[in-house]
Amino acid sequence: MADGPVAELLLRRLEAADGGLDSAELAAEMGVEHQAVVGAVKSLQALGEIIEAELRSTKRWELTAEGEEIDREGSHEARVFHSIPPDGLAQSELMRLPSGKVGFSKAMSNKWIRVDKSTAEGPRVFRVVDSIEDEVQRRLQLVRHGQAEKLGEKERSELKKRKLLTEVTLKTYWVSKGSAFSISISKQESELSPEMISSGSWRDRPFKPYNFSAHGVLPDSGHLHPLLKPQQHPARDQHDTFFLKDPAEALQLPMDYVHRVKRTHSQGGYGSQGYKYNWKLDEARKNLLRTHTTAASARALYRLAQKKPFKPAKYFSIDRVFRNETLDATHLAEFHQIEGVVADHGLTLGHLMGILREFFIKLGITQLRFKPAYNPYTEPSMEVFSYHQGLKKWVEVGNSGLFRPEMLLPMGLPENVSVIAWGLSLERPTMIKYGINNIRELVGHKVNLQMVYDSPLCRLDAEQESLKT
Repeated sequence: MADGPVAELLLRRLEAADGGLDSAELAAEMGVEHQAVVGAVKSLQALGEIIEAELRSTKRWELTAEGEEIDREGSHEARVFHSIPPDGLAQSELMRLPSGKVGFSKAMSNKWIRVDKSTAEGPRVFRVVDSIEDEVQRRLQLVRHGQAEKLGEKERSELKKRKLLTEVTLKTYWVSKGSAFSISISKQESELSPEMISSGSWRDRPFKPYNFSAHGVLPDSGHLHPLLKPQQHPARDQHDTFFLKDPAEALQLPMDYVHRVKRTHSQGGYGSQGYKYNWKLDEARKNLLRTHTTAASARALYRLAQKKPFKPAKYFSIDRVFRNETLDATHLAEFHQIEGVVADHGLTLGHLMGILREFFIKLGITQLRFKPAYNPYTEPSMEVFSYHQGLKKWVEVGNSGLFRPEMLLPMGLPENVSVIAWGLSLERPTMIKYGINNIRELVGHKVNLQMVYDSPLCRLDAEQESLKT
């Protein structure tokens, strides 16, 4: 976080500094990990022009784990030399020492020791000189103190060959004051809330700049979607959708319609600039279990467009949809959707709201809210919410809108035709109607069969006498 202690201390040090600070040196002075300073630098950069940070790369020599051991205890050959008493040591016993094998060969190469093979007890190792200078340890100590430049190239190569030394690339930041430098940090807002707008407080708050150059990761999934969802849309990801293995692809498609859909996605048209991406037929052919019954509405509208002249039409359906959802009190992986589509001249959002309100009133559900929403295939769009007395909260029961021209016109419908559409949940309004708090008690293996026997097959708010007839 930019308002953490490391960031605050960095700003104070920077205020007193002449020029700038090196992030690695600052981390050493503060007694913290270098990565903590790097995190503070990046957090401060996200706040605007408070600081400037230049990334620098430097190479330096560091001791390996074995090199650190030799720095503390001496080289293997020096330890072997110091382990030999004046009267010598049996070679077999010397080889059992922790540094025996490596140290023996190095000490022999340095002519510090000799082997006498004429003794009755077997080969015996004796010192050749009285004292030694452990050059390996001395060189490693220079590196540890940051004086590796005092070693020659041959000396460094030898230590590296023995795996006592390694060359690492250190990335640091040179941090200096920015044009808006300040030691007091004010958190930038990332979202504009309704409360900020109504109170006018947004005028006095700093907002985080929006990064229009950010690139997301494109998931490799998709299918033919006349509803203007791009093939890389997250909703088509395999974690949200059930794809089929057999048959894996749809082979028969109306290719003239396919070409118009492709052109609308890739290049734009019919008043839309499109998504400007490479639309792929292979992705479009992939079969999947539908996540919306709107797929059926699109097929119905396409068939309607082929009939000339155009005649106003209404289509309704109740069918199953499938989503890779986490099951809870209001979500299922397999549920029903009520779909309605009306195609005619001059239809507006007011017509749509009237139809939806009348539909729910006939079910006895009067507490409704309409909320503006975004759908890639409708504009304007709105979600429908109803209040659940048992759960004590507003529950989404449907989505709706007017189909966009760039969806309808490639089908072949006339330009002056409007289509209002809605997709409503079947299970959630039923929960509200019957006072059921858990959707799994309505659909699935947890259903109480007695509840099924006791409940009427179809319940409409009519007079009791009407129900008897």
